[in-house]
This record gives sequence, structure tokens and C-alpha cells, in this order.
Amino acid sequence: MSSIATDLAHLLEGVLRSGDYCTSGDCEILPPGLEVEGVGPIALPLLPGQAERLIAAADRAPYGRGGQTLVDMQVRRSWQIDADRVRFRGRRWSESLAGIVARVAEGLGVSDPIEAELYKLLVYDEGAFFVPHRDTEKAPGMFATLVIVLPCQYAGGALVVRHKDRETLIDLRRTDPGDVAFAAFYADCPHEILPVTSGVKLTLIYNLSRAGAGAAPKPPSYGVEQDELTYRLREWARGEENDEDDAHSPDKLIYPLEHAYTEESLSFGTLKGADAARAATLTAAARAADCDLHLALLCIEESGSAEYLGDYRSYRRRRHGDDLDDSGSFEIGEVFERTETLSGWRRVDDDVPGLGDLPVNALEVSPPDALEDMVPDAQSFQEAAGNEGASFERSYRKAALVLWPFDRRLAVINQGGLAATLPFLATLASQWTQSRQDRNAPPWRQAHELAGHMLATWPRDRWRLKETSRHVAAMLTTLITLGDAERIDGVLAKVTAMGACAKGDNGVVLAALRQLSKTRAAELIQAVVAGNALADLDVCADLLVRATALVEPDDLVALAAAASVLIEALPGDPARAAAAPPNHRPREMEPGVVVDVLSALDRIDSALSAAAIDTVLAWPKVYGLDSVIVPASLVLCRTGRPPTAAVARLNAAARDHLRARIALALAPPDTWKRASLVGCVCAHCGALRGFLADPIQSIWLFKAVQHDRSHVESEIRRGNCDLDVTTLRKGSPHVLVCAKNQASYERRAKERERDLEALAKLEAESDPGPD
Repeated sequence: MSSIATDLAHLLEGVLRSGDYCTSGDCEILPPGLEVEGVGPIALPLLPGQAERLIAAADRAPYGRGGQTLVDMQVRRSWQIDADRVRFRGRRWSESLAGIVARVAEGLGVSDPIEAELYKLLVYDEGAFFVPHRDTEKAPGMFATLVIVLPCQYAGGALVVRHKDRETLIDLRRTDPGDVAFAAFYADCPHEILPVTSGVKLTLIYNLSRAGAGAAPKPPSYGVEQDELTYRLREWARGEENDEDDAHSPDKLIYPLEHAYTEESLSFGTLKGADAARAATLTAAARAADCDLHLALLCIEESGSAEYLGDYRSYRRRRHGDDLDDSGSFEIGEVFERTETLSGWRRVDDDVPGLGDLPVNALEVSPPDALEDMVPDAQSFQEAAGNEGASFERSYRKAALVLWPFDRRLAVINQGGLAATLPFLATLASQWTQSRQDRNAPPWRQAHELAGHMLATWPRDRWRLKETSRHVAAMLTTLITLGDAERIDGVLAKVTAMGACAKGDNGVVLAALRQLSKTRAAELIQAVVAGNALADLDVCADLLVRATALVEPDDLVALAAAASVLIEALPGDPARAAAAPPNHRPREMEPGVVVDVLSALDRIDSALSAAAIDTVLAWPKVYGLDSVIVPASLVLCRTGRPPTAAVARLNAAARDHLRARIALALAPPDTWKRASLVGCVCAHCGALRGFLADPIQSIWLFKAVQHDRSHVESEIRRGNCDLDVTTLRKGSPHVLVCAKNQASYERRAKERERDLEALAKLEAESDPGPD
């Protein structure tokens, strides 16, 4: 069996002519110079007094029955004036009529020239009507009737046209005095005029005939194609598609159109020729098969390598900016990147549906080879630059009909990715909350389904997962609004626990966990910690300490498993580092992490916090005394609560470190001798070391070329030497002036002040005194 994409194209191939059994519209005109014999010039819009004179000069309009012409007020009530009594002055009316006839021909699907011959001027006063009837052939070759309503004031009087099982009601009233409305229909279509309820309706009736010999046109009819399309689309929508290659049935179908359209002009109402015919046929079939149909712009962007075909000399002249006409001198090489997207959406009613960009899958294109041999709309080449070869960029744009089963609508929207689905999901949630309905309401069920599609296609590799972490909070916030515990569980288990976590989202994560049972919430916290602690220890520590603050004391034991996982992830032990995943790079430890870890574990189980402090104190290279231990101790001593055993051990380590450093001798240097940490052994740096070791010399003038001066200056910075350095820019070469200072002593003095202040705070916390 052939594929739905192939069958769709095959069935639409025979739909070549646009049009319908009736058409209507309006246009702005200059009032025609209308004269009626026996009445004189007629002002437009029609004045009540002239309407009375027209009726006085008119005859009762008859109707035909068989070979008879009868007047029966129960069948037809209106007034008529024969065409030979009606005149139009000037050529403007002829031009306006020609424009109307051209629009009518397109609307009826007639490609051959047609002629319009005035038949009657009809006057419908209040109560006038005409029961359902068919027009008889009034001239050779006549195939349709054109109705033009001139500017006048009336109500009611709508035209109803029927064809087979279809019916169209056409209201030809217009409020603008410069507008005329028109309608045309094939002569074999039953039609009627509904009663005029007030005012007077003034109507011109024209017979439409095909110019020249030949059969009269017939309404375009694609009933066979439409029925077959409906059948195949229903099969597709029900999932009964069985391609001969056993390929997956596409969620949407894309049928490129023949004519070119811009995004501004793209609409169902502006489609041309066969495009309009196929759109109309597919619209009816899609509606019957419960499928959504849209118009969109198919955009293809390509880039890749190119080859220069001109001679070498002209190529060099081009590279050096010479003006040279070298068009056509590049050839497309290999395509490196290609993107295909659908955008600029329009619904059948030409409204904008608010869909984002959607990707294109090769299986969705109908026919499958529709995008081959396309001519680019824009193409440019870039010459080789540096190590980069010549390259090209080109783009294609084509309008397309796009349809999908209504039941797969959310799966199609999901193809647009999180940028499209998250706002749509939020809209559904908002609609549901405003409706105040239960979870059986369509918005809730649709949101639940869409969230399922989103989870099923959420990236799985850790790198891409991390990129999507910024979307997790928005997703969870919407699911909290919906109270959708199943999807919340899915996000936390399949997304957050797999690597898409951020510290700023922990508040939303905990709010989402409150939608679940206590047992499941604890399991998911453990899963999140296990999945992220190695890469994002700070995020997991923050999550756990927040969780302990929200959990009742009796329920804290449920977090013990997550706490144990967190301890195992603490850096330091080389054996644990060896077990880390490849490419894992532990970040520098921050004191806030130690604060969160000890705070959380002390609330859960003091034995766990003891194990954590063992690790912290065992690896001073990871948990630096000045960078981690002392700052963390100062934060923990501000709680105002008696220190726990783990916090007391941390504070003791911090106090011991501070006391040892405070005990070191501190005095300003009594000579000009300064410490030297210069590692370079060149002659210039040897002179620098000699100057630093000299207890008498305070200034050194180093006269040298810039390269040597820069080298010595960089060694001074690298060795953190107690020197102020300036450049004396006189003479050549310039002079580097190095003056000794006591920066090391000043740094140590400031450090001593900080140490004393920190020690005082820590000692006050360790010995708070009597109550």
C-alpha cells in the first residue's frame, strides 16, 4: 500500500480549477449615471421618492412554470424594468462591471472569457420576496446569473443559493454609499430571495454567457477526489496507515503549493488557480475527517562549502578588493547545514492561530520529492578568508498546506520544542482555572496530554538536559497550577533527577513535591541528589536544607537516604574522585555548601553530620581553612543556637587555625631587605633578587629595552614582591623604577585584624556564658 503522503498528492493532482457554484463580494465604485426611461436620472444611493417613481413605472415581475410566464404574488413579489429602458452614462460603469465580471469568473472557476448582458432592473420594496426556483436559459450559452445590488437602504432580502447538499446565504446589504455588492451563481442552482423587511432594494440582473462557441461552463466538482481524500485522511487519523516500507506514519502532512506568496499576502482567500481549488477540496475533506488544515510558509536554509571556478589572477584581484565582475564564478560544494521550518501560520478562516515554528520531516512532505529541484529565492557566496574556504548560503520559501488529525494536534505542537509548548501549556492551564471546571474539562485533559508529549521528547543526554534546566521551573509552575501529580512526578524523575537542575528552581521543586505523597517526595529528593550531587553539589545541598525546613520533625527520617547520598558526593577522597564520571570537573568548594550540608544533616541525623565533618576536616586542600572552614564557621555561629557536635568541631578547627596565625610574630621591617620569590634565573632577574636582598638599597633603576623591562615587571607581579613599579620614559631605552615598600607587612596587619575579629566571634559562640 502506498503512503498517505503519496496518495494525498495523487488525489490532488486532478484538482486543477478553482471556483464554486456561487461567489460574492463587493467593490467601491463611483456612482454610475443611471437613467430609466419614463423616470429619468436615478440618484444613488436611491432616494425614497425615486423608489416610488420606479415602482410606478415598473411591471410586476413574473415567473416561469413550464412554457408559461405567470404573475403570482404568493410565488414572487417584486417589480421589474426591462433592460432596454435602462441606460448608464459614461464609461466608468463599464470599467466597474468588467472588474466585477473578472472576479465572478474567478470565483465560479471559469477560465474562458465570459460576457455579461443586462437582463432586468428589479425593485424589491417592503415585503418583496421570491420563493426557491431555478433560472431558465434566457440567451444562448447562458450558464450563470449575476446579481448587483446598487447603493440603497433596506433590510432583509438575503439571497440563498443551493447546490446538491450545500446551501449558502448571501447578504448583499452594504452601509457605505460608495459600495456595490454582487453575487453570481450557476443557472441550475436553486435560489430564493428572502423577504425585504424595510426600505427598497435596487438590483441589476445580468445573464452570464461564455464568449464564443463551446459548451457552457459547469461548476467545478471534485466530489470523487474529496470523498477519496476523506477516506484516506480518516484512515490516517485513526492510525490505520500501513506504508509498504513499514515507515512510521507522520503526525502531519505538508503539501507545497504552486504559486509564490509572501507572508503578508498568504491567506486562503488569496490563493490562486489550482492552489485555491486544492485548498478548497482539502478543506472539505479535512473537516469531514476531523483534521486541522492550515496554511504556512515552508522555509529552507542551507549553508556549506563552495568552489571558485575563475582563474587565479581574477581570484587574487577579487580578494584584494578590485572591482571585477565575476558573477557565476562559484559552484556549490557540500551542504553542511540545512534547516526546514514552517512558520507564518493561517487558519482556514485566515485568522492567525498562534503556532510557533515547526520542523519539517521528510516523511511529511507530499509528494515525497516535492522539495527536490527547487530554485533558491536568495543565494550568496563568501570568498575564502584565512584558513576558511569559500562558502555559500541560500534560502528557499514556499507556501504549503499543512494538516494533521485533530487528535494529534498536541503532538504536532510539541514538535516546536519547549519554546512553543511551554507558553501553550500555560495558556491551557489558565483556561482551565478560569473555567472553574474539574479535571475532565478539555483544557485540563489537553494540558495533561501535552505535558506527556513534552516529557516523552525531552532531551536525554546530560549536556542538552543541562541546557533545558531554565525551562524546568516554568513547566513545574504550570503543573502545580493544574495539580497534575503524575506529570510533576515525571518531570522530577525524568528531567530534574537526570541533570536539569538549578539552584534558583529549588523553591518551585519543593512546591511541586508537596503535590505528591511524603514517601514519593522523599524518594524523588534522593533521586535528584543522586543524579546531580557530583556536578551540582551546591544545588543539592540547598535543596536538602530547604526540604528539612519544610518537613515535620517526625518525617525527617525519610530524608536520611538523600542525606547519605549527599555525603558520598562530598569531594576530597581520591577514591571517590576516581569513581566520578569521565569529563567530570569538581568545582572549587564554597563555604555555603558546607553550611547547607551541616545544617541539613544536623536536622536529619547527628551521625550523618558527624560523617560529613569527618570528610570536611580530612581534606584541607579541598576545604581550605581560610576559603571554606573559617567563613562557614562564622555563618553557622550567627544562628543564635547552641552549636551541634559537628558545628563545634568545625568551629574548633577554625579557632585553632586563627590562634596559630595570630601567634606568629608581626612587626614592620627594620631594613630595606625584602623577601624574594622570583623564580627566573636570567641575568636581569638575578639583579632583581640581589636588589631585594640588599638591606640598604631602596630603589633600583633598570634601564633596558621594552621586552626585558616587561619580563622583569611580570616576574615582580608573579613573585608578589614588595615593590612599586613605574616606567621613566626619558631617553632610550626607558627606565623601570622599582621602589621597595612594606606591602607584605600591611597585608599581614590587616589579616591580623580580621583574624582577631573572627576569633572573638567564634570564641563567643563556643563559650556563650551563663544564661
